[in-house]
Amino acid sequence: MVQKIFHTNAELKDWLSEQNSAVIFIPTMGGLHPGHQYLIEKAKERKTKINEIILVSIFVNPLQFGKDEDFKKYPRNISKDAELAFESGADAIWAPDYFEVFPGGEDSHFKIQVPQTLHNQLCGAEREGHFDGVATVIIRLIRIIRPEKLILGEKDWQQLIIIRKLFQELSIPIKIESFSTKRNLSGLAYSSRNSYLSDSERVDAQSLPNALKEAKTEFEKEKIINLRKIASIIKENNLKIEYLKVVDPFSLKETEKINRLCLLAVAVKCGSTRLIDHIFLMHRKPIIAIDGPAGAGKSTVTKAFAKKLGFIYLDTGAMYRAVTWLIIRNSIDPSNQSEIKKVLKDSKLEFQNSSFTEQKILINNIDVTKKIRSPEVTSMVSEIAKQQYVRDLLTKQQQIIGENGGLIAEGRDIGTAVFPDADVKIFLTASPTERAKRRALDLKTRGYEFSSLEDLEQEIKERDKKDSERKIAPLKRAEDAIELVTDGMNIEDVLKELIYIFRSKIPEEVWPTLNQ
Repeated sequence: MVQKIFHTNAELKDWLSEQNSAVIFIPTMGGLHPGHQYLIEKAKERKTKINEIILVSIFVNPLQFGKDEDFKKYPRNISKDAELAFESGADAIWAPDYFEVFPGGEDSHFKIQVPQTLHNQLCGAEREGHFDGVATVIIRLIRIIRPEKLILGEKDWQQLIIIRKLFQELSIPIKIESFSTKRNLSGLAYSSRNSYLSDSERVDAQSLPNALKEAKTEFEKEKIINLRKIASIIKENNLKIEYLKVVDPFSLKETEKINRLCLLAVAVKCGSTRLIDHIFLMHRKPIIAIDGPAGAGKSTVTKAFAKKLGFIYLDTGAMYRAVTWLIIRNSIDPSNQSEIKKVLKDSKLEFQNSSFTEQKILINNIDVTKKIRSPEVTSMVSEIAKQQYVRDLLTKQQQIIGENGGLIAEGRDIGTAVFPDADVKIFLTASPTERAKRRALDLKTRGYEFSSLEDLEQEIKERDKKDSERKIAPLKRAEDAIELVTDGMNIEDVLKELIYIFRSKIPEEVWPTLNQ
């Protein structure tokens, strides 16, 4: 493909029409550096279709500059930017002028107003209207280009969160993928504005990443964040602090809850140059909770997901099935609470992971991996699982397994009861008809007989009703869970969606080892 640079909307649209390709779009204001280069390279890796193209825009947006800010002196070197972009894998560059983006001027177009709860935090507190300008221009750009994917950097974290929220509220069906901050050898985050720094100011600026690095080291050892100490390091090197805060990464509000993922964010003035930086702090590895009704395909896809992430896979449903099998084996009436407590009191339940695709479950040293999938166990497991003693016993075991994180647990009440502080919560479901088809296939594969698809569907509906109406740990979607309906999706399709959801909640900086 011949690399192109376009300056008008008409030229760009004609070319896109000829290509008939899905667009991966990377919006920039120019002044390209290795941070932008990394985004373009990651976009190239993300190409999943032969006809996908990578388009980089270069447009210095006047709407996001304040009255006394650096709009006029902002770095502009289209030839240098184009060289870096094309070397990194861009297929085309769109460098429009102001009136191509805003025909008739900005007052001829609708403008986006970012909610004050998001705008007035961090950078927005001192830059009135800044994020309104960012949101307005991104809508203008995507309306012209109509991309399939949008690639953004995590360095401008507040901007990323605002754009994600904007797309969500306007139901814009464009995937947003984000990638971590890139730094030079001394640790300073790449920024177009670094070009403003003098040699002596670059030395001073180095104290910013140094202070954050020291804060992260202290947090990992002591589980504390000493803002005074961080501020002292920064101020000692001639930097003026605009803000230094620990915030929730998604609401952007200050927080004292440092037992979950949090963001240590800072903005400083180095001479006349404004610099921003941040680090994410997490006291344990991420926990992912996947809930959903029976037959939604949770186990199959969760195993594959765990393998992608290198996480522990915890099938909590299998634990309840194993207990149910033991009760059936001992001919205990499921309503006999005292006998159930007696048999479970000294029972030993354990998982053995020979691989991510084959997880054995043993109870009292008996391998029950296949036995627990029988129709007899399936018909009784809801009755056993609703009992308070059983739930308390297994929930405690599950929480112990998940103390250090790095775990994906799936079941019925993971996000609501077992791991209410899970970093990612997903409610995986499918229609009863779809789940009946999957159940039939599973029974055939395991050598069990069944009457009809219609009967299986009715059984599924009845179990859903039982699970959702029981008083103890009912099946329900956690308020902060993302629902994923898997009808018509194969395993690979579902896995891609799970990875996308994970990346929207866990920055690349926190968990960079995702095998995609």
